[in-house]
Amino acid sequence: MSAGLKSEEQSIAGVAASAEQRMFPAGQLVPALLVLALFFIWGMSNSLTDILVQQFKKSFELSPLEAQLVQTANFFGYFCMSIPAALLMQRRGYKAGMLTGLLLFGAGTLMFWPAAVIGQYLPFLCALFLVGCGAAVLETAANPFMAQFGSPENSERRLNQAQAFNPPGTIAGLLLGTFFIFSGVELSPTKVAAMKASGTYAAYLHTEIMRVVPVYVGLGLVVLLWAFFIFRTRFPVMLSEHEELAERGSFRELTRFPHLRWAVLAQFCYCGAQVCIWSALIPYMKQYTMVTERTAGLFLTGNLIVLALGRVVSTWLMRWFNPARMMSLYAVVNIGLLGIAVTHPGMVGAVAILATNFFMSIMFPTIFALGVKGLGHNTKLGGSLIVMSIVGSALLPPALGYVVKVKGSFALGYIVPLVAFGVVALYGYSAGQKREAAVL
Repeated sequence: MSAGLKSEEQSIAGVAASAEQRMFPAGQLVPALLVLALFFIWGMSNSLTDILVQQFKKSFELSPLEAQLVQTANFFGYFCMSIPAALLMQRRGYKAGMLTGLLLFGAGTLMFWPAAVIGQYLPFLCALFLVGCGAAVLETAANPFMAQFGSPENSERRLNQAQAFNPPGTIAGLLLGTFFIFSGVELSPTKVAAMKASGTYAAYLHTEIMRVVPVYVGLGLVVLLWAFFIFRTRFPVMLSEHEELAERGSFRELTRFPHLRWAVLAQFCYCGAQVCIWSALIPYMKQYTMVTERTAGLFLTGNLIVLALGRVVSTWLMRWFNPARMMSLYAVVNIGLLGIAVTHPGMVGAVAILATNFFMSIMFPTIFALGVKGLGHNTKLGGSLIVMSIVGSALLPPALGYVVKVKGSFALGYIVPLVAFGVVALYGYSAGQKREAAVL
């Protein structure tokens, strides 16, 4: 009898341990895959903006600062829509947020067609703003959904695993942009002068602008199709979605969580640093090496492969190492690598920039998971503030562009993300200490 009870207890313990180790709840594979694909979709969109910076710089004859407004328009949508998205999901749940995000996202990408026909820079910026609004709603929904979609003990690992679908999307976006947006035609100043004299240069620039249409319209149609799939799929209801409206949290309650405030600042700096690194790489290589646009685009794709590798390896290492401490160490390494890019411009600096992607890999999901941990019914609102901090991606790239404009050096512009990684390093160190104290 005693042996039987002992065996039963061991069996129950084994089931509990298995449930704790499982990344996603049993029987929820379809919703999990549909949400994981969203990480791929916005990764593709965000990497395409790095291509647009160079393409619009050429097509509209922009300065480095003006070209970086592509990033500002896209990521300013995060600042504007993150809190409205959280308020929507408080009332309607995560699924409603995902559908709203996909519809906004799809509408923005389809607007690229009339913007290209008009042939002006401003309509493109408006379309990119709408795409950014949609992506903001998607991230505000998908990130906390994944953080809560299973055992709390595995939230950092689970969100890092979900974010592993982001780099393949960014790689796909860069490849599409490199081969279908970049024409491969790079005119010398002499050729440009000759085409202007013959009256054919304006037509050439319009042709370059129109190259963005097939990629963005195709992406928009896929996004709207994915919205239909999610609409037709039954999603699990999170515990927080059963709560009465008065129990769903408030911004006043969030002031009791200092770790959330620091997560917002760290995410602001990280996202700004990431977009600076990616959007400035092609012009950096054009300034200091002899490579073509397409070669630089492929090199940027290599950066995303390194990012994906870093996420896989680092998520595996999190089984044994404190994620916050890992992030702090990774940020310190990136400070050193960007120091090389600043002081040794050229192919050596470009390789150093490539290496930063391995160490950037865990930063966004780790900051997010640490920031929303322990928020309870305030998770949606807290998550919206962290997503809103992605506005760093809208503000730091123009700062880099300003440095380049003043100093005439893309290498010196990389000082901006270097400083931002210093903030991430401090946050990771502090969060790691608090987590270890909590365990003790």
